[in-house]
Parts: sequence; C-alpha cells; structure tokens
Amino acid sequence: MPGPVTTSVVTPTRAAASPTPAIASVSAYWVVARDGGIFSFGGVPFYGSAGNIRLNQPIVAMAATGPTNFGGYREVAADGGIFDYGNAVFFGSTGGTHLNQPIVGMAATSSGNGYWLVAADGGIFSFGDAAFHGSTGAIQLNQPVVGMAATPSGNGYWLVAADGGIFAYGDAAFHGSTGASQLNRPIVGMTVTHDGGGYWFTGADGGVFAFGNAGFHGSLGNVPQPHPVVSLTADRSGQGYWFTNSNGAVSAFGDATYWGSAPQVLNQPVVGMAQATGDGRFTGSSYPSGSFGYDISYSQCPSRGGTLPPAPHTIGIVQVEASGRAINPCLAQQAAWAGGGLNLYVYLYYGTVTTRDDPACNTSADPSSCNYGYAAAIRAFTDAQTVGVNTQVAWWLDVENGSGWKVNTASNAALVQGAIDGLHFVGINSVGIYASPGNWPTIVGNYQPAVPYWAADWGLNPATTCSNIRSIWSGLPTGPVQIVQYSSPSAPLPLGGMSLAYDDNYAC
Repeated sequence: MPGPVTTSVVTPTRAAASPTPAIASVSAYWVVARDGGIFSFGGVPFYGSAGNIRLNQPIVAMAATGPTNFGGYREVAADGGIFDYGNAVFFGSTGGTHLNQPIVGMAATSSGNGYWLVAADGGIFSFGDAAFHGSTGAIQLNQPVVGMAATPSGNGYWLVAADGGIFAYGDAAFHGSTGASQLNRPIVGMTVTHDGGGYWFTGADGGVFAFGNAGFHGSLGNVPQPHPVVSLTADRSGQGYWFTNSNGAVSAFGDATYWGSAPQVLNQPVVGMAQATGDGRFTGSSYPSGSFGYDISYSQCPSRGGTLPPAPHTIGIVQVEASGRAINPCLAQQAAWAGGGLNLYVYLYYGTVTTRDDPACNTSADPSSCNYGYAAAIRAFTDAQTVGVNTQVAWWLDVENGSGWKVNTASNAALVQGAIDGLHFVGINSVGIYASPGNWPTIVGNYQPAVPYWAADWGLNPATTCSNIRSIWSGLPTGPVQIVQYSSPSAPLPLGGMSLAYDDNYAC
C-alpha cells in the first residue's frame, strides 16, 4: 500500500492539540451468542459465560446487573434457566418449570437485585425484588412477544410483540406502537431512553421505530442485510443505539460509539446484547495490542521482482486487486505469507455506475458513485474467493490520493459508504478505513463512518499515535484506532543505504 506523503497535501484544520484525557468510563456493550458465549467491547470486563457449558436449551437474551450497575450480567435460556456472572446474584429461574411458551427476553430491576423473564405468550416471571405488574399470559395475541424492557425506576416494564404491539405495565407509559402498521420484517427487540420517556424497537431488517422522547438516529432498514438483526440497545446518554445481527456485526448510530464486532466465524449465532461501562480499550481487533507486522500490495509480488517481508510478524494485510482492478496476481501466495494474521484491503478508485443494487444509496448525495463503491467492494470479495483466499477476516478500504476523487467530497463519501455497505452485505463483520489523517477530510469532507480506523501516520512512534491522533486531527472515522502504519527502515537497498522497503504496522 503506498505510504501517503502528508507534507505534499494541504493540511486541513486540526483539532486543538491537548493531552488525551484518561478515559474513566465509556458506554459500551456485551454481545451474547446462543451457546452463552460472551463478547466484550470497549474495555468492558468479561465475567464469564455459559459458552463451555452443556445447555438444556439455547440462550435467548442477556441483561446487565442493573441500569446503573454494570458489574455483572445474567444470561437466560429458552427454558428460563439463569446463568449469572460478576456481581449478578441468582434469585431463581423457571429452568425446572413446565412453560406454556419459551422464554424470549429478560430485564433487570434498577437495584440489580431482581429480574423479570418474559415468555412468548407474554407471561411474566418475577424474581428477587422484581415485582409483578401484569402480563399478557391470558390474552390472545396477534403476534408473539419477542422482548421486554424495564422502566428506570424498576417499578414497571414494557413488552413488545413481533408486530410492534406494546404492552405497558406498572409505571411504564405507552408512547405508541406499530401494532396496526404493515412491517417489512417482524420486530425482534426493544430498548428505552435513559429517563423512560420513550423507547425504540427494531425489526429483523434493522428498521428503527422511535416513540416518546426517543430520537431517531438512523437505521439499517434500507441496507441489504446478509444476516437478520436480532437486538438493539441504547447507549448511556440515550442519544444513540447499537444493533447486532445474528453474526455479531455491530452497527452504531447517534452518539453510540462503535467498539467492535464479534469474531467473523462463530460457533453459534448471536442472540442479544446489553449496554455496559468500559474504559475505552478496543477488544475486537484481529491483532493483539502491541503486535507488529506489515501490509503488502501487488508491488511486493515476486513475479514483479518484489519480495515478501521477513518473519516474524503478526500483522499481515494483503491487497486484493492490482492496478486496473485486476486480481492481485500474488494474492494467494501473499495470503499464505500472512497466515493466521491475514486481513484484506481494497484500494478504492472513484467511479460511477447506473445500477441501483444498494437501496441505501438512493438517499445518498450521489447514488451513482455510492452504487459504484457497493459493486466494487463485492467484486473484490468475489475476486478473493475465486483464488481460494480466506475471506472471513477483517477487511479494509484504502482511501488515499491518486484515485480520481472528485472535488465534490459528498460524492466521494457516498462511494466509501457504498463500499462499506457492500462488504457488510457479503457478511463481513469488521470493515474499516485506511487513510492518512491529513488526506481523509480533503477527500470525503465531514463524513465520519462508525467503523475502525487504520491510521496511515508514518510517524516514528506508533504507540503514541494510537493514543493522541484524535487530539491532533479532527474528522476521522469514529470507530477505534485499531492499527497505525509507521515509518521504519525495514530492508537495505541493493546499492546500500536504507529504504522504506515495506509498510510497517502496529496494533493499538
């Protein structure tokens, strides 16, 4: 990958330089799979899981200990079996009870000393200090209940059905529903605002429905989905939310920060997620923090007179397509060199198409360039599959000068968004951006996707860049700074001296 020469571009407005403050706590999340496996993001603690336990019934949901206490969590299975970790205390379960309908959701009380379980018929089971306020267990429902949420006081709860019908009990207020609306896909879950004055629920297609004081911050409803959305949860401020699909791909909207997604290949599908408090460390990287390695392009192809970087290395990021958008002739060989540290990248060029394959592009600033990015990303994925490369890894979109970008930065941003959509459509959980912090805003303007960032910094101390780049540069992708490309004379020139023979990289 060509290293950017930041001194040759017009330097954009920088953020005010200041020391990066220590992060005391950030709003982050846990994700849970059907086998009880837990994935922690944003530096939230891992307290244990049911992932290595033989379960009688699959896990269907999880809940943090309490809305103000994230020192633990509980998992609930379809038979109502409870598995508690951290400071979560066991107060009982329906694991040994004959149920009319399976359990589909749970919620914790405000104290953390109790919880409710809800079954598909709306039957409520209360444990600890969770009080029973009513249920739909004796009501004929149009559609089954699929989830629940508690009020901030802990003195009430809402139930949501697959058609978006809302049932409010205790001090839970009714703010509206989609019970009488025609939905594209069934509702799969709900979450509430921090003060309980509103709620969101989402369909399996990622469509969002906001009621009360819940603000609409965006949705996946018009983005093609390879896996159904299964859950959403609000961030701590109530001004944003996250989705996860069944493959564990997390999407962030509003002021919810993207901290990562589940591993690309799972033992069992993801079924839920819960808000947590973390320290802001990124835990969803392909590479251990502090590890080193290289990114390589078709220019390192031995058939072109190039050489592969030396061992040892952990990071191995390989270009999929050469110039002219042909498959990298050494892709398979270079992927083998990368080994278990393989990631793949696509060098983006500007272009337009007349096809309309990504419905989300219809609302972009430039649908033709957006759809071009969508098609280019899918083509690159197919190219990698054609040569037998493992495509189930993290992918990166290389955005740098010299790719025919337009003066209209909104058109360029639309193309990048289309490429992100394309890789998500083929089922890739982690899609990140490689760009120089100096070049990125000049190409895409104020576009800041919630995806991981690979910083082409070329400074001498990549660990420093990991921690301070956001205090120096503004307008970057809002996901974690996951990798830094830096300057290191790696190999001698044939005529002596030293050269940047390889692109060196460091994992934050």
